[in-house]
Amino acid sequence: MERYKTIAASQVAITQLMLPAHSNFGGKVHGGHILNLMDQIAFACASKHSQSYCVTASVNRVDFLNPIEVGELVTLKASINYTGRTSMVVGLRVESENVTTGHVKHCNSSYFTMVAVDKEGKSVSVPGLIIDDKESLRRFARSKERKLTMYRRDTKYDNENFNVKEYKAFIQGENAKVAL
Repeated sequence: MERYKTIAASQVAITQLMLPAHSNFGGKVHGGHILNLMDQIAFACASKHSQSYCVTASVNRVDFLNPIEVGELVTLKASINYTGRTSMVVGLRVESENVTTGHVKHCNSSYFTMVAVDKEGKSVSVPGLIIDDKESLRRFARSKERKLTMYRRDTKYDNENFNVKEYKAFIQGENAKVAL
């Protein structure tokens, strides 16, 4: 296995026509179908980079920015933004294209944390990332910052660290009634 790999070495993209079977009750493409495609392409990208089977550890923020219509082409693009010891952050971009007008919409961007595992399901090391331009450095740094922020947020709300008095005041004015 290579010690470091370029981002381009594992980038993948897929394009699919959205069919009526992919629609929800409102006639738009179901978000669950798009999430399934996103998970598949994140797996492909991470597996290509690590040369190992990969599992989804977490998904960071999925915002559906624009609806996708039946009959549109959906393109998903994935690349490695960050590498840890056994994990990778895969950046995803989802676009839809109206085939008759050529109009392209940005529908979603998200970040999947994938972990490389062996046949027994134990984590294995992944190649590092060769950062060779400003955009790659920005994405790597942003992913590292997101990881640190999530850790701080998660530990802040652990039972041992949670201060009821502080957070009763914090949620004051929200649509909730504290009955403690």
